[in-house]
Amino acid sequence: MAEHMITVDTERCIGCGLCKADCAARNIEIRAQKAVILTPDCVLCGHCAAICPRGAVSISGYGEAPISRDGGRPLDPSQVLDVIRFRRTIRQFQAQDIPSGVLEQILEAGRLTHTAKNLQDLSFIVLDREKAKFEQMAAALFRRVKPLANLFSPMAKRIQIDDHFFFFHAPKVIVIAAKEEINGCLAAQNMEFVAEAHGLGVLFSGFFTIAANRSGRLRKALGIPRGKRVAATLVLGYPKVNYRRSAQREALDVTYL
Repeated sequence: MAEHMITVDTERCIGCGLCKADCAARNIEIRAQKAVILTPDCVLCGHCAAICPRGAVSISGYGEAPISRDGGRPLDPSQVLDVIRFRRTIRQFQAQDIPSGVLEQILEAGRLTHTAKNLQDLSFIVLDREKAKFEQMAAALFRRVKPLANLFSPMAKRIQIDDHFFFFHAPKVIVIAAKEEINGCLAAQNMEFVAEAHGLGVLFSGFFTIAANRSGRLRKALGIPRGKRVAATLVLGYPKVNYRRSAQREALDVTYL
């Protein structure tokens, strides 16, 4: 990761104090009506650069400049709720590939995900041409443990672990690795929203995630970076089925204190 430094353009800074008030690290002071960065020890969240009305604060070391927000139209809450309400796990996919531009947008959603402590610790492995190889490696592991699972689960007995047990012939799979599991899960959710906006179906393959974390051979083959674990596996493709009704859920369990 590149080295980053926060700087303040004193010619632009008007000493309004907005950056100081919003700094989670308490790393900014106003001196002589100018913002001053106290130490390089910072989470680099970028709030100071985003909130400055004069664009006086900047952070070096990134390959892109921040994008200015034009206000825009807020999301329609009912439409967002419908995306969640009608979401279904897909296990039947069309024999249709995903355009590279769509895949890039899904990955961009992962890259842009906010992460705890701004770790930006996410790594993405796209399984495409060698997808079958990794699926078969995971299947071999599960076949070894299936006899034990059969003793405890009637459903396990009914399931046959074939060479497509994890990915169901989907055209693309994205494995998400992170130092902090919550960061990988947040990225996976953002990526699912973008995938569904493109008409794709998504399966979170918990079984493949387990296999990738349990098998050193599979981890090595996937190239999971040292210090990271697989947090989620997204199986992606155009659905072959059309669900006409929403998923039923239990009543809301909430406590107001």
